Amino acid sequence: MSSPGLEPIPEIDILWITAGLSCDGDTIAMTGATQPSVEDIVLGGLPGIPKVNLHNPFLARENGDEFLKPFYQAADGQGSPFILVIEGSIPNENNKSEGYWASLGTDDKTGQPITTCEWIDRLAPHAWAIVAAGTCAAYGGIHAMAGNPTDCMGLPDYLGWDWKSRAGVPIVCVPGCPVQPDNFTETLLYLLYVAAGHAPKIPLDDQLRPTWLFGSTLHEGCDRGGYYEQAQFAEQYGDRTCIVKLGCWGPVVQCNVGKRGWMAGIGGCPNVGGICIGCTMPGFPDKFMPFMNQPPGSLLSSNAIASYGATIRALRRFSQSSMNKEPAWRNRRGKQATQSPGSPPPVSEGH
Repeated sequence: MSSPGLEPIPEIDILWITAGLSCDGDTIAMTGATQPSVEDIVLGGLPGIPKVNLHNPFLARENGDEFLKPFYQAADGQGSPFILVIEGSIPNENNKSEGYWASLGTDDKTGQPITTCEWIDRLAPHAWAIVAAGTCAAYGGIHAMAGNPTDCMGLPDYLGWDWKSRAGVPIVCVPGCPVQPDNFTETLLYLLYVAAGHAPKIPLDDQLRPTWLFGSTLHEGCDRGGYYEQAQFAEQYGDRTCIVKLGCWGPVVQCNVGKRGWMAGIGGCPNVGGICIGCTMPGFPDKFMPFMNQPPGSLLSSNAIASYGATIRALRRFSQSSMNKEPAWRNRRGKQATQSPGSPPPVSEGH
Protein backbone atom coordinates (compact mmCIF):
# COMPACT_ATOMS: atom_id res chain seq x y z
CA MET A 1 0.00 0.00 0.00
CA SER A 2 1.56 3.27 -1.08
CA SER A 3 1.17 6.63 0.61
CA PRO A 4 -1.64 8.68 -0.94
CA GLY A 5 -0.51 11.50 -3.19
CA LEU A 6 2.98 10.10 -3.77
CA GLU A 7 3.96 9.06 -7.28
CA PRO A 8 6.38 6.10 -7.48
CA ILE A 9 9.98 7.20 -8.05
CA PRO A 10 12.18 5.03 -10.30
CA GLU A 11 15.51 6.62 -9.32
CA ILE A 12 16.57 8.65 -6.30
CA ASP A 13 19.70 10.37 -5.01
CA ILE A 14 20.83 10.28 -1.40
CA LEU A 15 22.66 13.51 -0.68
CA TRP A 16 24.55 12.99 2.58
CA ILE A 17 26.10 15.98 4.35
CA THR A 18 28.58 15.20 7.11
CA ALA A 19 29.60 18.83 7.51
CA GLY A 20 27.53 19.50 10.59
CA LEU A 21 29.25 19.45 13.98
CA SER A 22 30.04 15.75 13.93
CA CYS A 23 32.66 13.07 14.44
CA ASP A 24 31.46 11.29 11.26
CA GLY A 25 30.73 8.24 13.40
CA ASP A 26 27.31 7.69 11.84
CA THR A 27 28.80 7.23 8.37
CA ILE A 28 31.37 4.80 9.78
CA ALA A 29 28.67 2.93 11.69
CA MET A 30 26.56 2.55 8.56
CA THR A 31 29.33 0.58 6.86
CA GLY A 32 28.73 -2.18 9.44
CA ALA A 33 25.03 -2.56 8.64
CA THR A 34 23.84 -5.99 7.51
CA GLN A 35 20.02 -5.85 7.69
CA PRO A 36 20.19 -4.40 5.09
CA SER A 37 23.73 -3.48 4.18
CA VAL A 38 24.52 -0.25 2.38
CA GLU A 39 25.88 -2.39 -0.48
CA ASP A 40 22.49 -4.10 -0.84
CA ILE A 41 20.80 -0.71 -1.11
CA VAL A 42 23.24 0.91 -3.52
CA LEU A 43 23.98 -2.06 -5.77
CA GLY A 44 20.36 -3.02 -6.39
CA GLY A 45 20.37 -6.15 -4.27
CA LEU A 46 16.88 -5.50 -2.90
CA PRO A 47 13.78 -5.79 -5.09
CA GLY A 48 11.09 -3.16 -5.19
CA ILE A 49 13.12 -0.03 -4.42
CA PRO A 50 14.22 2.78 -6.74
CA LYS A 51 17.71 2.86 -8.20
CA VAL A 52 19.83 4.59 -5.55
CA ASN A 53 22.72 7.00 -6.13
CA LEU A 54 24.57 7.58 -2.86
CA HIS A 55 26.62 10.76 -2.47
CA ASN A 56 28.53 10.59 0.81
CA PRO A 57 31.89 12.42 1.06
CA PHE A 58 33.54 9.55 2.95
CA LEU A 59 32.35 6.82 0.59
CA ALA A 60 32.50 8.62 -2.75
CA ARG A 61 35.15 8.13 -5.41
CA GLU A 62 34.62 11.70 -6.61
CA ASN A 63 35.93 14.75 -4.78
CA GLY A 64 35.82 18.53 -4.99
CA ASP A 65 33.40 20.10 -7.44
CA GLU A 66 32.80 16.74 -9.13
CA PHE A 67 31.44 15.37 -5.86
CA LEU A 68 29.40 18.49 -5.16
CA LYS A 69 27.79 18.65 -8.62
CA PRO A 70 24.57 16.79 -7.64
CA PHE A 71 24.29 19.02 -4.55
CA TYR A 72 24.48 22.16 -6.68
CA GLN A 73 21.92 20.72 -9.11
CA ALA A 74 19.56 19.74 -6.31
CA ALA A 75 19.81 23.19 -4.75
CA ASP A 76 18.71 24.64 -8.10
CA GLY A 77 15.73 22.26 -8.24
CA GLN A 78 17.32 20.08 -10.93
CA GLY A 79 18.41 16.48 -11.08
CA SER A 80 16.72 13.40 -9.59
CA PRO A 81 14.43 13.40 -6.56
CA PHE A 82 16.58 13.11 -3.47
CA ILE A 83 16.66 12.19 0.20
CA LEU A 84 18.78 14.61 2.20
CA VAL A 85 20.73 13.01 5.05
CA ILE A 86 22.26 15.31 7.63
CA GLU A 87 24.96 14.05 9.99
CA GLY A 88 26.05 16.28 12.85
CA SER A 89 24.39 19.08 14.77
CA ILE A 90 23.41 22.34 13.13
CA PRO A 91 25.34 25.38 14.43
CA ASN A 92 23.84 28.82 14.80
CA GLU A 93 25.65 30.91 12.22
CA ASN A 94 23.94 34.10 13.48
CA ASN A 95 25.44 34.20 16.99
CA LYS A 96 28.72 35.88 16.06
CA SER A 97 29.95 38.89 14.15
CA GLU A 98 32.35 37.08 11.81
CA GLY A 99 33.52 33.67 10.66
CA TYR A 100 31.50 30.49 10.38
CA TRP A 101 31.14 27.22 12.29
CA ALA A 102 30.76 24.59 9.58
CA SER A 103 30.82 24.51 5.78
CA LEU A 104 30.93 22.28 2.71
CA GLY A 105 32.38 23.45 -0.59
CA THR A 106 32.68 26.94 -2.01
CA ASP A 107 30.18 29.24 -3.68
CA ASP A 108 31.37 29.73 -7.28
CA LYS A 109 29.87 33.25 -7.36
CA THR A 110 31.25 34.67 -4.13
CA GLY A 111 34.26 32.41 -3.58
CA GLN A 112 33.15 32.00 0.03
CA PRO A 113 32.53 28.71 1.87
CA ILE A 114 28.95 27.46 1.80
CA THR A 115 27.90 26.90 5.39
CA THR A 116 26.05 23.78 6.45
CA CYS A 117 23.07 25.95 7.36
CA GLU A 118 23.03 27.45 3.88
CA TRP A 119 23.08 24.01 2.29
CA ILE A 120 20.10 22.97 4.39
CA ASP A 121 18.27 26.17 3.49
CA ARG A 122 18.92 25.55 -0.21
CA LEU A 123 18.20 21.83 -0.28
CA ALA A 124 15.33 21.36 2.17
CA PRO A 125 12.65 22.96 -0.04
CA HIS A 126 13.45 20.50 -2.85
CA ALA A 127 14.03 17.31 -0.81
CA TRP A 128 11.70 14.33 -1.13
CA ALA A 129 12.56 13.55 2.50
CA ILE A 130 15.12 14.57 5.13
CA VAL A 131 16.75 12.16 7.57
CA ALA A 132 18.72 13.12 10.67
CA ALA A 133 21.45 10.49 11.08
CA GLY A 134 22.50 10.19 14.71
CA THR A 135 21.61 12.10 17.85
CA CYS A 136 23.63 15.21 16.95
CA ALA A 137 21.59 15.77 13.79
CA ALA A 138 18.35 14.76 15.50
CA TYR A 139 18.55 16.69 18.77
CA GLY A 140 21.93 18.45 18.98
CA GLY A 141 23.75 15.77 20.97
CA ILE A 142 27.16 16.26 22.55
CA HIS A 143 27.86 19.53 20.76
CA ALA A 144 24.64 21.08 22.07
CA MET A 145 25.54 20.69 25.75
CA ALA A 146 24.75 23.67 27.93
CA GLY A 147 27.32 26.41 27.50
CA ASN A 148 28.56 25.40 24.05
CA PRO A 149 29.68 28.40 21.96
CA THR A 150 28.01 27.27 18.73
CA ASP A 151 24.43 27.36 20.05
CA CYS A 152 23.92 24.28 17.88
CA MET A 153 20.75 22.22 17.56
CA GLY A 154 19.12 19.31 15.81
CA LEU A 155 17.28 19.45 12.50
CA PRO A 156 13.76 19.65 14.00
CA ASP A 157 14.79 22.70 16.03
CA TYR A 158 16.40 24.25 12.96
CA LEU A 159 13.68 23.55 10.38
CA GLY A 160 10.73 23.30 12.79
CA TRP A 161 9.16 20.23 14.39
CA ASP A 162 6.16 20.40 12.05
CA TRP A 163 8.29 20.67 8.89
CA LYS A 164 7.30 18.41 6.03
CA SER A 165 8.89 17.85 2.66
CA ARG A 166 7.18 18.59 -0.65
CA ALA A 167 6.08 14.95 -0.60
CA GLY A 168 4.55 15.41 2.85
CA VAL A 169 7.23 13.44 4.71
CA PRO A 170 8.20 14.78 8.18
CA ILE A 171 11.81 14.97 9.31
CA VAL A 172 12.87 11.41 10.17
CA CYS A 173 15.19 11.16 13.18
CA VAL A 174 17.30 8.05 13.71
CA PRO A 175 19.20 8.85 16.92
CA GLY A 176 22.18 7.10 18.46
CA CYS A 177 25.73 8.15 19.28
CA PRO A 178 26.53 6.82 16.79
CA VAL A 179 23.40 5.48 15.16
CA GLN A 180 22.91 1.70 15.38
CA PRO A 181 23.86 0.62 11.82
CA ASP A 182 20.82 -1.50 10.94
CA ASN A 183 18.44 1.05 12.47
CA PHE A 184 19.63 3.60 9.94
CA THR A 185 19.69 1.40 6.84
CA GLU A 186 16.33 -0.16 7.74
CA THR A 187 14.80 3.30 8.07
CA LEU A 188 16.32 4.33 4.77
CA LEU A 189 15.00 1.16 3.16
CA TYR A 190 11.50 1.90 4.46
CA LEU A 191 11.64 5.37 2.91
CA LEU A 192 12.80 3.87 -0.37
CA TYR A 193 9.81 1.51 -0.36
CA VAL A 194 7.57 4.52 0.26
CA ALA A 195 9.24 6.32 -2.65
CA ALA A 196 8.62 3.29 -4.86
CA GLY A 197 4.95 3.21 -3.86
CA HIS A 198 5.21 -0.05 -1.93
CA ALA A 199 4.78 1.16 1.66
CA PRO A 200 2.54 3.55 3.60
CA LYS A 201 3.72 6.71 5.30
CA ILE A 202 6.53 6.07 7.77
CA PRO A 203 5.23 5.84 11.36
CA LEU A 204 7.02 8.24 13.72
CA ASP A 205 6.66 9.02 17.42
CA ASP A 206 6.38 12.52 18.88
CA GLN A 207 10.19 12.84 18.75
CA LEU A 208 10.14 11.91 15.04
CA ARG A 209 11.75 8.49 15.62
CA PRO A 210 10.53 5.39 13.72
CA THR A 211 8.05 3.81 16.13
CA TRP A 212 8.97 0.18 15.45
CA LEU A 213 12.61 0.87 16.35
CA PHE A 214 12.20 3.15 19.37
CA GLY A 215 8.85 2.11 20.83
CA SER A 216 10.33 0.02 23.66
CA THR A 217 12.94 0.63 26.31
CA LEU A 218 16.40 -0.86 26.25
CA HIS A 219 15.56 -2.69 29.47
CA GLU A 220 12.69 -4.56 27.82
CA GLY A 221 15.07 -6.25 25.41
CA CYS A 222 18.17 -6.40 27.61
CA ASP A 223 20.09 -9.62 28.21
CA ARG A 224 20.35 -8.59 31.87
CA GLY A 225 16.67 -7.76 32.42
CA GLY A 226 15.97 -10.95 34.36
CA TYR A 227 18.63 -10.05 36.92
CA TYR A 228 16.89 -6.73 37.60
CA GLU A 229 13.64 -8.54 38.33
CA GLN A 230 15.47 -10.78 40.78
CA ALA A 231 17.23 -7.80 42.42
CA GLN A 232 20.65 -9.05 41.40
CA PHE A 233 22.73 -5.94 40.80
CA ALA A 234 26.36 -5.72 39.75
CA GLU A 235 28.70 -4.00 42.17
CA GLN A 236 31.60 -3.81 39.73
CA TYR A 237 32.21 -3.96 35.99
CA GLY A 238 32.55 -7.49 34.66
CA ASP A 239 29.65 -8.90 36.68
CA ARG A 240 26.96 -10.57 34.59
CA THR A 241 24.05 -9.21 36.63
CA CYS A 242 22.03 -6.01 36.12
CA ILE A 243 24.24 -2.91 35.86
CA VAL A 244 21.69 -0.25 36.81
CA LYS A 245 23.60 0.54 40.02
CA LEU A 246 26.69 1.24 37.93
CA GLY A 247 24.85 4.01 36.09
CA CYS A 248 22.74 2.25 33.42
CA TRP A 249 19.66 4.18 32.24
CA GLY A 250 18.24 1.24 30.28
CA PRO A 251 14.89 1.02 32.12
CA VAL A 252 13.77 4.40 30.75
CA VAL A 253 15.74 4.89 27.52
CA GLN A 254 13.99 4.13 24.23
CA CYS A 255 16.51 2.04 22.33
CA ASN A 256 16.60 -1.43 20.76
CA VAL A 257 20.34 -2.15 20.87
CA GLY A 258 19.96 -4.64 23.72
CA LYS A 259 17.72 -6.81 21.57
CA ARG A 260 19.21 -6.05 18.17
CA GLY A 261 22.88 -5.99 19.08
CA TRP A 262 25.34 -3.74 17.34
CA MET A 263 26.62 -5.56 14.27
CA ALA A 264 25.13 -8.77 12.83
CA GLY A 265 23.19 -9.25 16.07
CA ILE A 266 26.34 -9.18 18.21
CA GLY A 267 27.21 -6.65 20.90
CA GLY A 268 25.12 -3.77 22.16
CA CYS A 269 26.06 -1.64 25.18
CA PRO A 270 24.61 -3.64 28.11
CA ASN A 271 25.18 -6.98 26.38
CA VAL A 272 28.92 -6.41 26.60
CA GLY A 273 28.86 -4.79 30.04
CA GLY A 274 28.56 -1.14 29.08
CA ILE A 275 26.02 1.06 30.83
CA CYS A 276 23.34 2.87 28.82
CA ILE A 277 23.95 6.63 28.93
CA GLY A 278 20.77 7.53 27.03
CA CYS A 279 22.29 8.49 23.69
CA THR A 280 19.07 7.95 21.69
CA MET A 281 17.09 10.41 23.81
CA PRO A 282 16.49 14.12 23.10
CA GLY A 283 17.75 14.94 26.64
CA PHE A 284 21.20 13.47 25.95
CA PRO A 285 23.75 14.25 27.26
CA ASP A 286 22.80 16.94 29.79
CA LYS A 287 19.97 15.07 31.50
CA PHE A 288 22.02 11.87 31.88
CA MET A 289 25.09 13.38 33.50
CA PRO A 290 27.22 12.71 35.41
CA PHE A 291 27.73 9.40 33.65
CA MET A 292 28.59 6.38 35.82
CA ASN A 293 26.37 7.63 38.67
CA GLN A 294 23.37 5.50 39.55
CA PRO A 295 20.22 7.07 38.04
CA PRO A 296 18.17 8.72 40.81
CA GLY A 297 15.02 6.78 39.97
CA SER A 298 16.81 3.45 40.17
CA LEU A 299 17.73 4.10 43.81
CA LEU A 300 14.07 3.79 44.72
CA SER A 301 13.24 0.96 42.32
CA SER A 302 16.28 -1.19 43.14
CA ASN A 303 15.66 -0.83 46.89
CA ALA A 304 11.95 -1.49 46.52
CA ILE A 305 12.55 -4.64 44.51
CA ALA A 306 15.18 -6.04 46.89
CA SER A 307 12.90 -8.04 49.19
CA TYR A 308 10.64 -9.07 46.32
CA GLY A 309 13.63 -10.21 44.29
CA ALA A 310 15.05 -12.24 47.17
CA THR A 311 11.71 -14.00 47.64
CA ILE A 312 11.38 -14.68 43.93
CA ARG A 313 14.91 -16.13 43.76
CA ALA A 314 14.18 -18.44 46.70
CA LEU A 315 10.93 -19.66 45.17
CA ARG A 316 12.57 -20.21 41.81
CA ARG A 317 15.42 -22.17 43.37
CA PHE A 318 12.83 -24.38 45.09
CA SER A 319 10.99 -24.97 41.81
CA GLN A 320 14.28 -25.48 39.98
CA SER A 321 15.32 -28.14 42.48
CA SER A 322 12.03 -29.97 41.92
CA MET A 323 12.20 -29.69 38.14
CA ASN A 324 15.77 -31.00 38.10
CA LYS A 325 14.49 -34.43 39.19
CA GLU A 326 12.84 -37.09 37.07
CA PRO A 327 9.28 -38.09 38.02
CA ALA A 328 9.22 -40.82 40.66
CA TRP A 329 7.75 -43.39 38.28
CA ARG A 330 10.57 -42.86 35.83
CA ASN A 331 13.52 -42.36 38.16
CA ARG A 332 15.60 -45.55 38.50
CA ARG A 333 18.58 -43.90 40.12
CA GLY A 334 19.69 -46.02 43.08
CA LYS A 335 17.37 -48.87 42.11
CA GLN A 336 18.24 -52.15 40.40
CA ALA A 337 16.90 -52.23 36.88
CA THR A 338 14.20 -54.86 36.39
CA GLN A 339 15.29 -55.37 32.82
CA SER A 340 18.66 -55.05 31.17
CA PRO A 341 18.92 -52.60 28.27
CA GLY A 342 18.54 -54.43 24.96
CA SER A 343 16.94 -57.57 26.42
CA PRO A 344 13.63 -58.73 24.96
CA PRO A 345 10.46 -57.86 26.88
CA PRO A 346 9.14 -60.53 29.26
CA VAL A 347 6.54 -62.96 27.89
CA SER A 348 3.30 -63.09 29.78
CA GLU A 349 1.98 -66.50 30.86
CA GLY A 350 -0.66 -67.96 28.60
CA HIS A 351 0.80 -66.47 25.43
